[in-house]
Amino acid sequence: MATRARVRAPELIGKGGWLNTGDRQYTLADLRGRIVILDFWTFCCVNCLHVLDELRELEEKHRDTVVIIGVHSPKFVHEAEHQAVVDAVERYGVHHPVLDDPELATWKQYAVRAWPTLVVIDPEGYVVAQHAGEGHAHAIEKLVEELEAEHAAKGTLRRGDGPYVAPEPVATHLRFPGKALLLPDGGFLVSDTTRHRLVELDADGESVRRHFGTGERGFTDGGPDEVAFSEPQGLATLPDGRIAVADTVNHAIRALDLTTGTTTTLAGTGRQWWQGAATSGAAREVDLSSPWDVAWFDGRLWIAMAGVHQLWTYDPEDGTVRVAAGTTNEGLVDGPGAEAWFAQPSGLAATDERLWVADSETSALRYVDREGAVHTAVGTGLFDFGHRDGAAAQALLQHPLGVTALPDGSVAVCDTYNHALRRYDPASGEVSTLATDLREPSDAVLVDGDLVVVESARHRLTRLRLPEEAVRVAEQAHRTQRAATEIAPGALRLDVVFQAPAGQKLDTRYGPSTRLLVSSTPPELLAGGEGAGTNLFRDLVLADGVTEGVLHVSAMAASCDDDPANEYPACHVHQQDWGVPVRVAPGGAARLPLVLAGMDDEAAQG
Repeated sequence: MATRARVRAPELIGKGGWLNTGDRQYTLADLRGRIVILDFWTFCCVNCLHVLDELRELEEKHRDTVVIIGVHSPKFVHEAEHQAVVDAVERYGVHHPVLDDPELATWKQYAVRAWPTLVVIDPEGYVVAQHAGEGHAHAIEKLVEELEAEHAAKGTLRRGDGPYVAPEPVATHLRFPGKALLLPDGGFLVSDTTRHRLVELDADGESVRRHFGTGERGFTDGGPDEVAFSEPQGLATLPDGRIAVADTVNHAIRALDLTTGTTTTLAGTGRQWWQGAATSGAAREVDLSSPWDVAWFDGRLWIAMAGVHQLWTYDPEDGTVRVAAGTTNEGLVDGPGAEAWFAQPSGLAATDERLWVADSETSALRYVDREGAVHTAVGTGLFDFGHRDGAAAQALLQHPLGVTALPDGSVAVCDTYNHALRRYDPASGEVSTLATDLREPSDAVLVDGDLVVVESARHRLTRLRLPEEAVRVAEQAHRTQRAATEIAPGALRLDVVFQAPAGQKLDTRYGPSTRLLVSSTPPELLAGGEGAGTNLFRDLVLADGVTEGVLHVSAMAASCDDDPANEYPACHVHQQDWGVPVRVAPGGAARLPLVLAGMDDEAAQG
């Protein structure tokens, strides 16, 4: 067996304590003899949610040897609240222990630079691999099998039940509902996200008429008791009266006929879209990625494709889908649709002239005009957020998930992580607060001049009378808790570390199998080295006079089975986007390593 680089794993520390362990607190010594996989995640991050799904099969298959531990490392202030983490663990069906690390202590100990990051620790307590981003489950499983064999032979592998203890279930009509739709008769259809179903309610917003879905995660068409969803979210009425459903974790758009009670699939294959896959074509043949909301605008169904930071459209006339806006790069860039950047768009609302977008990771309110150009009304970027009213140019939101068009031309924003309902008025350019003391509002619908808000973390719909005057809120402004990386002025070597999994090699059959894209905020931070290339390293030049900013790095590598006898080798795509806050300072680092997969040998030797 090949010699493997090993670094002693730092202890697991988190002031929030442990979840899903029956109140027991664990140390790495308690887990000695098991293969431990640390999943550094934060619940705002759709890529982290993708990794949760990728790990489910591995978690079940190796349950007696592998312990997965989610290390929750917050980006937003709200995510540092312990109850919010408790809610997220239930909301997303996390069935392994979670360490709540609100101060990022363990994140710093493991030198993590991105969400999500996976770290593999062997049964003797050594770090043997690190993977950033998505698409690594196959590589980790291969490594797990090697470690099982190696440590079984050494006598250092301990099999048995893991530390996971399921929490007690709670009985409510809804459980972390996502979105709502007003029905023609005054009732509501609600996506009951955590229970993988849709619920039809009376006009009181409480009395249940019908359920659509088995209540178990799955992907099956059929009647109310046969259809299966996986964490459904957005809802929109189609011209033919059917209701489009963003079936988020199935990476699909479904259609519910309330008259017959039957659900069919409009778009998506059930597989997640990856770089290089088709971006247009027959709707049932093109992969999608975590569609979060849907809205009818300009003759098509628009889809907030949160998983790839884009907007797509579905055309029922010819049954096709295509990308309408966004490049897949995560950030805030306006302009023509093909050049714009989004960051996890999660809410849509249409008027005659605009499609409003709640762009959650940039804490921004954006819109698309009828020419397809993208504009920003509120928000400045990935790392600035808070609760500040006033002129839109300086106003702040915190991870909004919903937006609702109001009759006077203004829009209401479900400012999710501020637990508030905000209002933006395009006529005055002002942002105000309509209501506070909501709990993770994720959507709102207009009913007879009132707003019915989906209070996701209170598991209910709440009716609000629009106030005559805005609520006054003490101003708060925040930046992400991540410490900036100090880098030296002048030249900076960027190294993306990638080691192909055991038994695989880089796929060079059709040209270069790697891609690297580098940019910065502000753009003036870089005097050289920005742009696209095929090497996983880059010599950057930092401009004089700019002392801080964010380096945006997007990397991809494709690897295939290394077996000459196999005519059709299995291939896998590994990809990650990093937004690295940096501060230019004398004595700072001249090299910036970002681990896509494997171990940074230079750091290990140092």
